[in-house]
Amino acid sequence: MADMRAPVSVLLFATLATPALAAPPAQESAAWVNRLTWGASAADGAREKAGSGRWLDAQLKHPDDTLPPEAAAQVAAMRISREPLAALVVEQDAASRYANKLTDSAQRDAARKAYQQDMNALANEAATRSLLRDLYAPDQLREQLTWFWFNHFNVQAQKRDIRAMVGDYENTIRDHSLGKFRDLLEATLRHPAMLRYLDNDQNAANHINENYAREIMELHSMGVGSGHTQKDVQELARILTGVGVDLSPNAPKLSPQRQALYVRAGLFEFNPNRHDFGDKQFLGHTIKGSGFGEVEEALDLIARSPATACHVSEQLATYFMGDNPPAAVVDRMAATWQKSDGDIAQVLRTMIRAPEFRQSLGTVFKDPVHYAISSVRLMYGDKVIVNAQPIIGWLNRMGQGLYARETPDGYPMTSAAWTGPGQMSVRFEIARQIGGGAAGLFKPPAPPAAVSSVGMGGASAMMASEAPPSAAAAPAPPAVSIPPLPKLQTAAYYSAVAPALAGQTKTALTQASSPQEWNALFLSSPEFMHR
Repeated sequence: MADMRAPVSVLLFATLATPALAAPPAQESAAWVNRLTWGASAADGAREKAGSGRWLDAQLKHPDDTLPPEAAAQVAAMRISREPLAALVVEQDAASRYANKLTDSAQRDAARKAYQQDMNALANEAATRSLLRDLYAPDQLREQLTWFWFNHFNVQAQKRDIRAMVGDYENTIRDHSLGKFRDLLEATLRHPAMLRYLDNDQNAANHINENYAREIMELHSMGVGSGHTQKDVQELARILTGVGVDLSPNAPKLSPQRQALYVRAGLFEFNPNRHDFGDKQFLGHTIKGSGFGEVEEALDLIARSPATACHVSEQLATYFMGDNPPAAVVDRMAATWQKSDGDIAQVLRTMIRAPEFRQSLGTVFKDPVHYAISSVRLMYGDKVIVNAQPIIGWLNRMGQGLYARETPDGYPMTSAAWTGPGQMSVRFEIARQIGGGAAGLFKPPAPPAAVSSVGMGGASAMMASEAPPSAAAAPAPPAVSIPPLPKLQTAAYYSAVAPALAGQTKTALTQASSPQEWNALFLSSPEFMHR
């Protein structure tokens, strides 16, 4: 490929200096696609429908999540698809305990390595499934919301045993992403991934841990400076005592009076022996000590607070409309929230139908996830990838790896977090890889390195007989032929947006010396960087 530095420097200046302008009417259908889906794709045909009343109704009411057969087969073969959450977590916990009790150092190291590989594989399956859905599922609005809500209720996979839980956690969020916020809030509260991540499984009477209580109020619902006090955080932490995780199949020993108060659903547990039954003063209300009913009452107060309606509506508007969304739109969304008791689909409809939303089309800078997915959708939307590892690697390089955000605030949604010169340099290099064909997407990933039994003598047989059973490794997807290089210059999407390209972009594109370079330059353009 010829030297791209000169045209890329033009595009870098244009991208950092000014945002893309709102799409003129002739390009509006493409602009709706880029906002309400993960990007234009030859596979979904959404360009003629996105933004229409019928399309929006289908996305909000009864979204179709049918994947293409090739993608569906990959998902079906995954261990996270074939084993329920509780079985996965218990099996992995048993493998960890088994490894740690081994006295032979070589055996112990090998068993620990196998455990870590299995845990990494589970998180990798979740990331691959997430990307396949984003790339190919027709329920594009729900898939975007799944990413938004996961980021809103963030957990990091590498903490404790969350790698075995993160796929199910994401599915739980996805199942509630268009329903009532109150239900979504409780679904995350009941999930072991959240309870592990924010340490509420360590929150007990006389040993209070405020981590989760604070984040529920400051991040997940009402927001910082919404009027709640430190005392409210402390009282909510008391309310949440006993809410935790239990991998044992046996219930704890309880007095007859407390047996009726015990709650168990899968790995989720409310243990009354660990609960503070004193009365609490929370958000101006007295909550009588009663057990898990206190949690339900507290969640009702939080979810129906006007502060929650305003804070979460602003977060949604920022995600879809960009930095500093119009206050009038947020106010209308919050009003719909309160009228509908936090119906997420109705709040979204209010936002999407706002004139300000239409005016914002084409002005929102893509974060790394939007950029990577929209690039692959545009290049290969009608050809299913068999290897998501390149995309996973690109996201890590751009600083927005899936399930990798350490802090509970999630990745920032403002453009300033992603427009630094260093960030853009990495993005242009990735544009070069994608524009040049990204053949690795169509080569099956290499299997994880096997644990070697060399030098272990008879230990391998002993480990095979004593180690806890685990599921067979999922079969690798079959190789597919690498598709010919798409020529974006002749794609229907480019024809739709070409009249709106700025002069600097047109100048840069004329300097391309090959289709690969033209693709890379277009994927580097300010117009493509925005949605």
